[in-house]
Amino acid sequence: MTKINVLIMGAAGRDFHNFNVVYRNNPLYNVVAFTATQIPNIDGRKYPASLAGKLYPKGIPIFPESELVSLIKKHNVQQVIFSYSDVPFNYVMAKGAMVNAAGADFITLGAADTMIKSTKPVIAVVASRTGAGKSQTSRKVVEVLQLMGKKTVSVRHPMPYGDLAKQKVQRFAAISDLKKHDCTIEEMEEYEPHIARGNVIYAGVDYEAILREAEKEADIIIWDGGNNDMSFYKADLTITVVDPHRAGHEMNYYPGRTNIHLSDVVVINKVDSANLEQINIVRNNVSMLNPAAKIIEAASPISLDNEKDAALIRGKRVLVIEDGPTLTHGEMKYGAGTIAAQKYEAAEIVDPRPYAVKSISDTYKKYPNIGILLPAMGYGDKQMRDLEATIAKVPCDAVIIGTPIDLRRVIKINKPAARVSYNLQEIGHPDLKSILADFVKKH
Repeated sequence: MTKINVLIMGAAGRDFHNFNVVYRNNPLYNVVAFTATQIPNIDGRKYPASLAGKLYPKGIPIFPESELVSLIKKHNVQQVIFSYSDVPFNYVMAKGAMVNAAGADFITLGAADTMIKSTKPVIAVVASRTGAGKSQTSRKVVEVLQLMGKKTVSVRHPMPYGDLAKQKVQRFAAISDLKKHDCTIEEMEEYEPHIARGNVIYAGVDYEAILREAEKEADIIIWDGGNNDMSFYKADLTITVVDPHRAGHEMNYYPGRTNIHLSDVVVINKVDSANLEQINIVRNNVSMLNPAAKIIEAASPISLDNEKDAALIRGKRVLVIEDGPTLTHGEMKYGAGTIAAQKYEAAEIVDPRPYAVKSISDTYKKYPNIGILLPAMGYGDKQMRDLEATIAKVPCDAVIIGTPIDLRRVIKINKPAARVSYNLQEIGHPDLKSILADFVKKH
């Protein structure tokens, strides 16, 4: 039988997972290549033979997505599998039109083919957009379950930016594990808050192997989603977080809208800083797409790690650093740092763009709508050094750190700095405590 030639479009995450669960040991298909976008320094590498399986003894090459059409023609590709997240619907179909015109089928894989079944109960926390508040929600879920006496283990959506073979299965239970696994800023932002609370979190590349390890030490598995991707595991409870600051996006972004359809519970986050019209738009859209979903409203109040640091902000010219992915492909115009600048009455937010260095300057060119905020880009040592150099050049009185980790631990900041924290605060009923109590009783 002639094999079907397949190309997988991705961004070092969902693409590898789709390959592992659908194509790795499937003799009907020949995966000729991956293409990569969103994440720097992924293209030009290989998905290693040790992960690719016996059908791919030489591994599988990874090319820039810009070569998509030429790769389809060169390798007689019959099927292209779209495998990355947090993009508008028109973007997805623009890629589909390009692929179809080049002669190949354009495919998005569904939940049945890509979700792995666990032997333990699974709660998936996903979102409509990057930066909606998945991480704080998943941490709250863990906190509530632990108060009920349950042992939870979280599994984070992949961020494999280093040696893929070494990153097959990663377990994080201590801060030293971050160094052991050569984590980037983006990885630390997701893992460190769990570790700081005494929790265990897994990540890596092979998510069936990861699941089997996590099951050994958990009563309940928490899927801690990335971007607005679907869960890699079949969930017994799906919680989707939506963001009223981007009202309407829950209808028009892939695969965030899929998550709404899959939801048992939808958390409308940030109601403390959104206006009523935005909140109602989101609520009505959710109710239309999934009338059976329970809706929770939640605030995301901010505070300073040290309230004395308010003096560093009030009346001062400040540089605001926000979470990188939230500002870039998440398209947010502000975050916790911006809200802190307003709350603590900064005189001015200084525009860092004239002072941006190398890869940080490139980020502004690629995402011109970021504006006057500094995205905490840290996909490897080079970008972290560029971030450090950019901060050093900006003429400001103080720096507001609005990222999930304290950047001062991983880069040098040569100015006074105040760090902002934020947690999920539910408003009214239902709330996570009542929903999770029912879940525990059932499972």
